[in-house]
Amino acid sequence: MLFNSLTFVVFFIVVVSAYWSMRSWPARKNLLVVASYIFYGAWNPPFAALLFGTTAMDFYLGRIMGKQERPEARKVWLVISVAVNLSMLGFFKYGNFLLENFQWVLSRGGIAYHPPHLDLFLPIGISFYTFHSLSYTLDIYRGVLKPTRSLRDFVLAVSFFPQLVAGPIVRAGDFLPQLAAPPKPQQGRFFWGLLLMTLGLFEKIVLADTLLAGPADTVFAYGGPLVALDSWAGVMAFAGQIFFDFAGYSICAIGAALCLGFHLKNNFRFPYAAIGFSDFWRRWHISLSTFLRDYLYIPIGGNRAGAARAMINLMIVMFIGGLWHGAAWTFVVWGLLHGSYLALEHLTKVIVGEATWTEHLPVKLLLGLGTYFAVCVAWVFFRAPDFTVATRMLSGMFGGHPHGDALLGTREILQIGIVTVFMFAVHWSLRDTTIEAAVNRMPVWVLTGLWTFMAAAILLTQGNSNAFIYFQF
Repeated sequence: MLFNSLTFVVFFIVVVSAYWSMRSWPARKNLLVVASYIFYGAWNPPFAALLFGTTAMDFYLGRIMGKQERPEARKVWLVISVAVNLSMLGFFKYGNFLLENFQWVLSRGGIAYHPPHLDLFLPIGISFYTFHSLSYTLDIYRGVLKPTRSLRDFVLAVSFFPQLVAGPIVRAGDFLPQLAAPPKPQQGRFFWGLLLMTLGLFEKIVLADTLLAGPADTVFAYGGPLVALDSWAGVMAFAGQIFFDFAGYSICAIGAALCLGFHLKNNFRFPYAAIGFSDFWRRWHISLSTFLRDYLYIPIGGNRAGAARAMINLMIVMFIGGLWHGAAWTFVVWGLLHGSYLALEHLTKVIVGEATWTEHLPVKLLLGLGTYFAVCVAWVFFRAPDFTVATRMLSGMFGGHPHGDALLGTREILQIGIVTVFMFAVHWSLRDTTIEAAVNRMPVWVLTGLWTFMAAAILLTQGNSNAFIYFQF
């Protein structure tokens, strides 16, 4: 069930209407649990059992862990939780990838091994809900969260349908307190939620799918050499597409949650206005970057053991981050590229320190453009299906095909350029503020006009919409 589908619109209207018509808070929570499992089961009903099994296991492990006073005893139960969760994720998401690489290693030694293809169907959203559930036992172990007594509440925290399949990654410690008392209906909050859902769908359907997906797909699917202009245009189209696609989903999720009285944390903060790579990861997929920071980077030492160790830790974290996105070496290279960017930036700051000249606007813009283009180079590996395509794209981008083909038409290149300039203008004008603050400064007639325009554009281009990119992760 996609946010950008008529089925979801009907589903959402029914759920919201029934939810606010109920007076009993337990009944409302029961409704949301049922609705969330219907939402998830619409893709593949048997995998709803896997979702519940993961949730129930962590609930009971968390209860046992909470009764243990000795850190060693709590660690045993945490290891069980981490091992089982990551084993399930590894089996479904990385089973064939591991078999293929094991086969390749044996073949290097002259051993012909032909394992059966597992033919596994990847449960949608497994990377997200595994982290939702795992955050519960991790926080209990860290002592920052007490175990909940209600299985139903924890099931709802993990499976809450707006954020279930593509984030944001919502930690149990952030969501469970919101279930303690029923939210009161607030007209302003409800309409703000609807506005965010409209904005998210506009980003997804109009900007990502209608204006950018076509040129990006054309360039990356082309088998021949491309001139530099078309290569860069294709990568920039994908850079915009993946932002509007993923940020659009996150905004829809936040808006849908608000319509039900819940608050989810922001997942994007104008990332293409980032100045440097640490700033980029403070703005891009914030729920994942903070998850990896709190549960991996800091526990393995962070930057507490000197610059060299910090650089190694950054590489480890971004290697995991790349692999989290997909079972392919191209994702690993994407993660390692970002790890290298972060490590070099960290080393530069250690050597040079915080330079005051970087605070001047022209310098900020120059550093921001440099950050954007380096991020685009990394996006090549994220989007390319294999290293052959990635190598061909990079060669074209850096002048390796002077007699390559000009694949995109003038209209498509202008289209990419206009959307990219628009995206940059919005990100840089709002980089130090929020969407809420910007909307509050707008006259009512301007806001009404923009809302009407976005709704009309969504209706006119609905037939071009596709599944969200991050559903595959």
